Amino acid sequence: MIDLQPNTINILIYISLFIGILLAYEGLQQLFLRRESLAETRNRRMKMMQSGASTEEVLQLLRDPAMTNPGENPGLSARLRRLIIQAGLTISPVWIVLASVLLAFGSFVFATRYVSPEIALAIGAVCGIVVPIFTLIALKQDRTQKLTKQLPDALDLMARGLKVGHPVAVTVGNVARDMPDPIGSEFGIIQDQINYGDDVATAFQDFAKRVGTEDAYYLAVSIGIQHGTGGNLARVLNILSQVIRDRHTMQKKIKAVSAEGRLSGLILTCLPILIFLSIHLSTPRFYGEVQDDPTFPYFVGAIVGLTVLQGLILRRLVNFKF
Repeated sequence: MIDLQPNTINILIYISLFIGILLAYEGLQQLFLRRESLAETRNRRMKMMQSGASTEEVLQLLRDPAMTNPGENPGLSARLRRLIIQAGLTISPVWIVLASVLLAFGSFVFATRYVSPEIALAIGAVCGIVVPIFTLIALKQDRTQKLTKQLPDALDLMARGLKVGHPVAVTVGNVARDMPDPIGSEFGIIQDQINYGDDVATAFQDFAKRVGTEDAYYLAVSIGIQHGTGGNLARVLNILSQVIRDRHTMQKKIKAVSAEGRLSGLILTCLPILIFLSIHLSTPRFYGEVQDDPTFPYFVGAIVGLTVLQGLILRRLVNFKF
């Protein structure tokens, strides 16, 4: 048996930790920070079709798995898969789980240098669960915002096609072919569903469920009414695109008017933390002399709770739903 010296063991630990963090960083970068070059296809669906994937394989990969059995309650795996698809990724949930495990292990090893193993284990578990989920949610929100901004242009493109006599399925194909991701991929899924036998109204209803925005539901309802009763769909799409643009303009105006309130809320929420850090760093004895008092933890908990409550109240006061 090899007898390793303590210094040698520490060096091996540091090397292993460095390699683990490097692999985790590279894995997360490949998963979340991928960028397409100008020579690549304009959306993921066309890229997969060009690589040789069949229409059925593309539909199964990009379509929300919960839509295949809408009457059943999706499990944890299906919900994670839905979040990954809504985030604009085509990776397997296994890679997300692997990245979470690596992140949790790296956080645990790093935290053991400063806190007890029990607290380090809790920190590692929180980092391994919270960070990937919040990253996927942030990617989902960013993709949803891009899709919402692209939707009026897609509706105008559909309306122009309908005015010259093209059917709805052809205009959907034009959007899927001519517009970039994410609206191109989503309308490509709609086109694939129509090609596989779903009616137009059902395909747009699934699109609204995948996206989850009010504008998408308005579009699905408009298509469903026209599909059932008929009417001038081109004019409806033109009006809907104008309504969406007006809503975006109103959102920007509301954000501009409420900017002062949101900034004041952020300052008032962060001010107690900044005051505590400045006092603690400049005069450590100010809190150090009383931290052994039995009532000190209760006062700290009350102050933290009131600060958090203040932040939540201020956020509700400046957060407008429109």
